[in-house]
Amino acid sequence: MEKLYEIKLSPAKCAVDLGDGSERGEYVNQDYILHKLGRPHRAVSLMYCYYPLDEAFPKRARDAFADKEVSFQWDYPYDDYFTYKGGIGGTTDDEPFTCMKDVRRHGQDVILTLTIDPNLTDDYLIKIAQELRTYGRMQLRINHEATGNWFSFTKRATYQEIADFYVRFHNIIKREASNVSTILCIGGVEHPEKGSEIEMEKEFAEAVKATDIWSVDKYMSLHWGWPYDVADEGGTTFGRSKVSDVYNLTKLSEKRYREICGGVKKPMVMSEFNADGDVTGPYDQADMIREFIELLKNDSDQGWFNGFTFYQFRDRGRLGLEIEDPNNPDVGVEQPALQTYKEIIHDEYFSPAIEQGGEVTLPAKLRWGGSEDSTGLAIPLHFEKNPVFCEIYFDEPLNLMMELNGKWFYKSPEAKCIDLMPAFFEKPLNGEADMTLKIFAPPASGENDPSQGDDWQMNYYSEITKMPNIRIRYAPIIKG
Repeated sequence: MEKLYEIKLSPAKCAVDLGDGSERGEYVNQDYILHKLGRPHRAVSLMYCYYPLDEAFPKRARDAFADKEVSFQWDYPYDDYFTYKGGIGGTTDDEPFTCMKDVRRHGQDVILTLTIDPNLTDDYLIKIAQELRTYGRMQLRINHEATGNWFSFTKRATYQEIADFYVRFHNIIKREASNVSTILCIGGVEHPEKGSEIEMEKEFAEAVKATDIWSVDKYMSLHWGWPYDVADEGGTTFGRSKVSDVYNLTKLSEKRYREICGGVKKPMVMSEFNADGDVTGPYDQADMIREFIELLKNDSDQGWFNGFTFYQFRDRGRLGLEIEDPNNPDVGVEQPALQTYKEIIHDEYFSPAIEQGGEVTLPAKLRWGGSEDSTGLAIPLHFEKNPVFCEIYFDEPLNLMMELNGKWFYKSPEAKCIDLMPAFFEKPLNGEADMTLKIFAPPASGENDPSQGDDWQMNYYSEITKMPNIRIRYAPIIKG
């Protein structure tokens, strides 16, 4: 532990993001997810709605209209997502801000999905943009699946008006919150036998050109009638596609987006990706996920696809890595897809790159630019064999993300000691080994600090002045 080295965090070949909470499941805290999956994600997707002119808002639709007869998930007057509590007359001490802070302090960026009334005036949109300034390099997915007909915003405006609203909101974001990137999520190419155009290309062409990121939502199987019926033989409220068809349609969509933009390349992501276990059962669900990933990794045309968001961690139906226990919503029941997904995200192809630089001395400044651009510290460690005790002690109230032997750990400012032994439970050492403990410092509050300098919206800085104490032992304690 005599030496320290600077390290640089940079993007994976393909990013992996995770949906956490929606109309189908509650938000699960990031500590639980980190322990379960063993690494942070590039970003966590949070799903909210904003219809502030509706009389019942900000009550959640299922609560505000509990006496309304519904036979489809989106039959409420406004979308049954968690409600955005900020905006004009609102507060930033409630959701989604509490969840956004949890995501960011755990070393992940935020993807905020927001279905929003397209008839709102600019002052409402400006207020939202201003509220997002402190959350670093986040992404905003505005009125997703915009070429569909199920969300409330599609019933309040024409598709051309929805597309124009997207461009208007995007332009406000660029002026008011330069740290935020926008995601356009529309139907893409759905019927290649009829031509190469994306759905409603005429209406959404300008939005395709304006947005920062292109996206489609693709479920290889989906029970869209959930939870009002059961997917069974002969039913009409579910579907299943060939994995290769889903892959090819996504690739054709990216190609057409580029053509619309005159050959300009922008990041292409899949903002919702999964196979629904309601249709496939748990085993085929895992197999279809793996098949898509193999198609992606083995494609000779690399670079066209930049990331996907797995929808979602815990689900009341069968679209989760866990199913919510119907007896206790705080408990998740692990599905076979979880282990498949865990193997995928620990693959080098989907893991962020960490490059070691030169030697540094304390005190040292750590920069958190986000999950794809940060600088931290590496501490070289030598292990004689597989340890029995391995723990790290800090005297300073630092907020840290740490990696050892492929396993990531979170340390809150209040925590004094972190047990690093879980790094060896799944990957025990067979003998001597040299490795590095990698340390990064995302903001403890979850927000960037405007007082830190001109680049505060993009970067957050921390200082470490004392070397931590690492205790490594190779045998149990026999006598006191």
